[in-house]
Amino acid sequence: MKVKKSGGAGAAAAARTEEELGRKALIGPDDVLGLQRVTSDYLCTPEENVYKIDFTRFKIRDMESGTVLFEITKPAASEREHNDRKDIDPNAGRFVRYQFTPAFLRLRQVGATVEFTVGDKPINNFRMIERHYFRDQLLKSFDFEFGFCIPSSKNTCEHIYEFPQLSEDLIREMILHPYETQSDSFYFVDNKLVMHNKADYSYSGGP
Repeated sequence: MKVKKSGGAGAAAAARTEEELGRKALIGPDDVLGLQRVTSDYLCTPEENVYKIDFTRFKIRDMESGTVLFEITKPAASEREHNDRKDIDPNAGRFVRYQFTPAFLRLRQVGATVEFTVGDKPINNFRMIERHYFRDQLLKSFDFEFGFCIPSSKNTCEHIYEFPQLSEDLIREMILHPYETQSDSFYFVDNKLVMHNKADYSYSGGP
């Protein structure tokens, strides 16, 4: 298992809008780094995941205490295909809703372990850019490299998230307004967007 910290911010990308990116045939990392707010829709279709990347397990832990804060495992692909119905929303598997306690906002460092499988094509330069917003304010942009993945492989990697120091006023607002904290996770192979997942967050400690 590889453990990786988020890459540096690097040079600032030119500002982009979701509408501009929707007109592009190919969306690259600099495009999403220029977004100023969370997207309202997905920037690619599930069919663009031609590498058959499938995230099967996800775990979040506090790096200081080792406490597991969230963990989910998806059924095997063969089992999901058996149960799939034609009327199910094709985007259902691309969105996650997280429910945390207020204490989560005071954590400094969190490890996110992902387990994923890939299809019969090799994957070069697999990269994830994850951008977190509260309303229209960018809280943090994370940038992780998965590297090369061999065909038909199962892979595990832990990404280390260094959280920003939030003001007490902002923490209070984020607790009082559940699910107004949102994120976009963009996945690239050879600098081309192939997957886009979304999430929202509650820090009120309840549903």
